[in-house]
Amino acid sequence: MNESPLFCERCEAELQPGKAQFYVVRIEALADPTPPNISAEDLQRDIAAEIERLLASMRDLSEQEAMDQVYRKMTLYLCNGCYQRCIERPVG
Repeated sequence: MNESPLFCERCEAELQPGKAQFYVVRIEALADPTPPNISAEDLQRDIAAEIERLLASMRDLSEQEAMDQVYRKMTLYLCNGCYQRCIERPVG
C-alpha cells in the first residue's frame, strides 16, 4: 500500500509517520449555538417575509458554502517545531 506523503501545513516539511515527527491537530468550529433573543417587536414582523429575505440572501451559495457558515471541521498535520509555535499562539 503506497500512501501519499504528508507535509506540514505551515512549513511544508515532509512528515514521516511512525517517527514522532508531527502532531495531528483537529479543529472544529460551529456557529453560535445560543438561541436568539426574540423581542415583542420581532414577533410583530412578517415572519414569511423574513424567511424569504433569508432564503434570497442564501440563493447564490452552494450547499457547501451554506454549511461552512454553520459548521467546519479540519485536520492539520504540523511538524514538531510548527506545532510548538502554533500551540503557544494559535491565533497569531
